[in-house]
Formats: sequence, C-alpha cells, structure tokens
Amino acid sequence: MTAHDDAPQRRASLEVLRAEAADERSVLVHERLLSGEDPWDFMDDLPSVDELVVLTLRAENIARNGGVRPNRARHYRVLRQIALDYPPLTRAVWRLLGEDEGHRRWDVSVRLDAS
Repeated sequence: MTAHDDAPQRRASLEVLRAEAADERSVLVHERLLSGEDPWDFMDDLPSVDELVVLTLRAENIARNGGVRPNRARHYRVLRQIALDYPPLTRAVWRLLGEDEGHRRWDVSVRLDAS
C-alpha cells in the first residue's frame, strides 16, 4: 500500500460537501425532534457539519479499499490526508483524532478501540 492509496478522491467542492453534510445534519436533528428528544440533550452529541464531511470522505476511502476498516495507523493517515487536501477541515480532523471527543457514540476513535 502506498501513501497515495490513503488520499481521498476529489468528488466535489468543499462547498458542495458541506451543503450535503448540512442537509444530513438537519435530517438527524429533525428525526430526533420527532422522536421527542430535547435539543438541549442531544445537540452537543451530534457531529458538526465539517466532522460529517470528514466522516463521509473517510467512508469513501474505506469503500474504495474494499470495505476493510482501517487500523489505527491507516486511520490516522487517511484523516491527515483529508486535512492536507481540504485545509479548512483541519480543525475537524484533529477533533476526530483527539482523545477528548471519545464520549460521542458516532466518534471514529471509539469504534476503532472497539474493533
């Protein structure tokens, strides 16, 4: 495997990716509101728009790799490459790589530890 294998394929502009992620996030909020949840209880647990973009790009990389979940080292390389290819997403990438966000159920690092 080369470093190039970890590079995300550019599929759309960052603006388009953010718009798609914002739509997805609004659906998540709507579904939770419809189920009667209090927004004060769940809004902090939802990924940000930029975190959703990073997770989408990561998922596309996993799909291109035959669906094989990355080990910790490859996960780091993939996310770091996303930050290099999309500099405005750097803060979201580092949040996803950080240990301080591990309480969120959707958090990638939580799932990596479980596997």
